[in-house]
Amino acid sequence: MKQRIFENIGLKVSAVLIAVFLWFFVTSQGQSEISLEAPLEFKDIPAELGIAGSTAKAVTLTIRGQERFMKNLNASDLRVFLDMGKAKAGEMVYPVNKEDVKLPFAMTVTNVTPPSVRVKLEEFTLKTVSIQPQLVGLPERGAVISVVVKPKVAVIRGLKSELKKIDIIRTEPFDISHSSGTITEELTIDTSGTNVKADISKVKVKITLAEKRR
Repeated sequence: MKQRIFENIGLKVSAVLIAVFLWFFVTSQGQSEISLEAPLEFKDIPAELGIAGSTAKAVTLTIRGQERFMKNLNASDLRVFLDMGKAKAGEMVYPVNKEDVKLPFAMTVTNVTPPSVRVKLEEFTLKTVSIQPQLVGLPERGAVISVVVKPKVAVIRGLKSELKKIDIIRTEPFDISHSSGTITEELTIDTSGTNVKADISKVKVKITLAEKRR
């Protein structure tokens, strides 16, 4: 039995090598490469930290795979994760590894541009700021306006660099066109355009429009 196994061993080895070569040849046919831009996703950021800036928000991936699969590939199929689990406050350079890219089956990443990203992280902090009602429009001619806000202040939470720019927060716009007398409204605090959150969402605003005394 053993003799039969080793009979023509050279031919058998050659047959296996040829089969392997043919497999590689067949599977390599129809291969293609494309480049797509995919957004970076920062994962596992420590709860006390936030991203204050980065040198890139997306990377360009060169992807290789079977042409029949590649022709239907688009950016929404790609996910690029940057692990921030061990991040600390300050600026650091984080490599974007090929292993950080999640791809559909039977595709490989051959290149990532840029290969690394500089990310700045800051600590979240708190700040107490005044609340200012945002009044629009013109009241009755000659009316004197007085405004009372309750509460007068709010505590906002955000990154240090963001909070330095903010001294007041405003409410949603309220139109006082052609108004008179006393108006009491509950207005929503407007933090749009910022990356901060307030500890309250609404305030009561009492607006008194009195005729100017002669």
